[in-house]
Amino acid sequence: MQIITHAPTDPDLTDVLTLMQVSFAYMDGRIDPPSSIHRLTLNDLKEKCETAYVWSIGHPCEACVVITPIKDGLYIGKLAVAEQSRGKGHARHLINAATGLGIQLGLRYLELETRVELSENHAVFEKMDFHKTDKTAHDGYTRPTSITMRRLLK
Repeated sequence: MQIITHAPTDPDLTDVLTLMQVSFAYMDGRIDPPSSIHRLTLNDLKEKCETAYVWSIGHPCEACVVITPIKDGLYIGKLAVAEQSRGKGHARHLINAATGLGIQLGLRYLELETRVELSENHAVFEKMDFHKTDKTAHDGYTRPTSITMRRLLK
């Protein structure tokens, strides 16, 4: 399974953005506040290629992720797998590659956020050795809206 690292000029970024949008659509009406995927543009994704790692698997795109360096770690964002490609290990492969990158860079952990309402995602990430470390609230909310999860790098 080959991971593609995208550059800002890569025409395949359109497919990556489309996969993210389609994969996150099931959250509409389930999470509050709505997903930031609705504000993500192609230009935003191109900018991410300058400051983060935008990876995908397959041509056409079957899975993708944005990996952003943060203090002592890497932030895993917008992890998406096409419905017809689920169960093939794509998400695990991307997470394991991010783990390898983090170790290579001398970092301590991978971190991600998942919405409180998406308990099935919590379970998937727990199976990949992520552990809940915090609950946070989006601006304007008094209740927790997100769960922070970390995977320690060994």
